[in-house]
Amino acid sequence: MTTELPPELRLQQAAMSLITLVGGVSLAVIPAATISISSRIFSLAEQGSIAVMVMVATFVGQLTFAVVVESRLSSAATERRVTFPLWLAGLSLLAAIAVAVQFENAVVLCVALPVLLASLEVGRGVSVAERLDAREIGAAIAVGVGALAGVLAGFAGLKWALIPLVAGIFVATLIRSLPVQHKASAPEPHVLGWVVTDVAITGSVYPLLNGMILAFLGPLQSVLFTSISTVSGVLAIPLNFMRLRLLKQHSTLDIVVSAAAVTGAVVVIFVCEFLGVFGYIFAESWTLQATALPLLIACLWRAASLATTIPFASLRRMGEAKLLTILRGVVAAITFAAAAAVVATQQLGWIFAVLLLGELLQAALYEVARRRKTARARKA
Repeated sequence: MTTELPPELRLQQAAMSLITLVGGVSLAVIPAATISISSRIFSLAEQGSIAVMVMVATFVGQLTFAVVVESRLSSAATERRVTFPLWLAGLSLLAAIAVAVQFENAVVLCVALPVLLASLEVGRGVSVAERLDAREIGAAIAVGVGALAGVLAGFAGLKWALIPLVAGIFVATLIRSLPVQHKASAPEPHVLGWVVTDVAITGSVYPLLNGMILAFLGPLQSVLFTSISTVSGVLAIPLNFMRLRLLKQHSTLDIVVSAAAVTGAVVVIFVCEFLGVFGYIFAESWTLQATALPLLIACLWRAASLATTIPFASLRRMGEAKLLTILRGVVAAITFAAAAAVVATQQLGWIFAVLLLGELLQAALYEVARRRKTARARKA
């Protein structure tokens, strides 16, 4: 039997959820800060490689997150507890040190990025899922301050601008490595397999697509594609927060808080766009081309995940990992083929439009599957 929380505790819980959600911006700023700093200390060719590697690193982060966090949260027969692995923390600390020592070496940065972003992705995911709000706020502040200091140093033309960026990640990793009282649940093997396959198929679309853009349209378009994806990726923070909470249990409060955050983030993004903030951050890759329309479509693509996440999490809680993998794999293949076909138009807006349509198709398929599964469960 469950008891309803008193209003003051629900308000406190909502406030902590909102603070933790806002703290997720720190995860989104690392790719943006990396691109911004790179635009001022590396050549255009190196910037193009770094832009692709940012998306590869994001994919590696998602894959690691699937293994460490999502597979456990999707294992319905277990306690579904998660922790931040010390092996990942150790690799992240070593990667941060390597970048700090070789801050002018683009190759070192490219090698370190997958480890750093995987650590950030998993560390935040564990904190959100286990409601480790206090430590997550401290970690988010460390990452945010480090990123801001690095970007400001980049603006000043200082070659060592990457050092404060990785220093913030170093501190955040130490905070997230603090011991907890519970142990991580062992994921169900079949769930682990399907979840990792799911993420491997769908997550590979974006780095492959950006690699194609780099090859056919050049480094400037590749950097701009990554920059717009990164800016619109701010919307993914509340959406990922909502997904993590819903994987644990359905929560109308978290859905409302996340939807409000997405709306507010869109407003902030376009205020920054019209004030020229992104042109200042991303330099010539942003200022030499029209960005308002591609950015709008990219934001719609991200926001459409609101419709996807709710039935997705519901099916995950039902243990339907195999069904979700099949559905997502089909949509990913269709989306990649269509996006690759429109690369020839040399218009990033069309590419983001294809991604938007793919997200809407995914949402529709999930909702149909959820309703069918729910109807069958009622009849049983």
